[in-house]
Amino acid sequence: MSAVSILVVDDEPQIRRVLRSTLSTHGYEIVEAKTGEEALEWMRKEPPDLVLLDMNMPGMGGVEACREIRRASDAPIIMLTVRSAERDKVAALDAGADDYVVKPFGIEELLARIRAALRRYSPGDGPPPFASKDLSIDFEARQVTVRDRSVHLTPKEYEVLRHLVANQGKPLTHRRLLQAVWGPDYGEETESLRVVINQLRKKLEADPAHPKYIVTEPWVGYRFRPPRISTAKPAARKG
Repeated sequence: MSAVSILVVDDEPQIRRVLRSTLSTHGYEIVEAKTGEEALEWMRKEPPDLVLLDMNMPGMGGVEACREIRRASDAPIIMLTVRSAERDKVAALDAGADDYVVKPFGIEELLARIRAALRRYSPGDGPPPFASKDLSIDFEARQVTVRDRSVHLTPKEYEVLRHLVANQGKPLTHRRLLQAVWGPDYGEETESLRVVINQLRKKLEADPAHPKYIVTEPWVGYRFRPPRISTAKPAARKG
């Protein structure tokens, strides 16, 4: 079995050197990029299994680079930054990042985040396929079709949708969804979940402002509501 490859994208040589040394000793295969542009070259040439991406770089910033990487790849992306403001976290998640680690960070924390991201990305048993008049989801093939058009979901969007559909008809709390998708250390980051839900609605719903599939349970969380099947009998014909 080949080693998991990680692309480290950071303009600081010391950060790249430390990450290469540390992650290599834990069995990961490391490639490096100094800029967002260089990272995109690596993605085209030799796509990695996971990306560690600095948010604050000259030229193409981390958020823009994340957005471009996500257009071409479903590989997990963990953002590294010195910023801890909520708006920066939302910007990273909105661009398609899977997780967010604030510098300085402990290496054990980073390793745990990497393992969790890779575990969530690995294919596993999912709910049976879902199909309605305008939405079909094949979880085994990771394919989503909306009104006969294939739709690309980020790994986070896919995982949230998978948990909602697996429990369709039941309300799932914010905490349950966060811990199922982001990991057991999460539970209060409702803004991060809201960003992913909004993105899912934009991609799946005919009217995102008035969703019919992913509905809000006030003060609780969210529910996947399958379409109602009419059981009414057709009217009898006269004459």
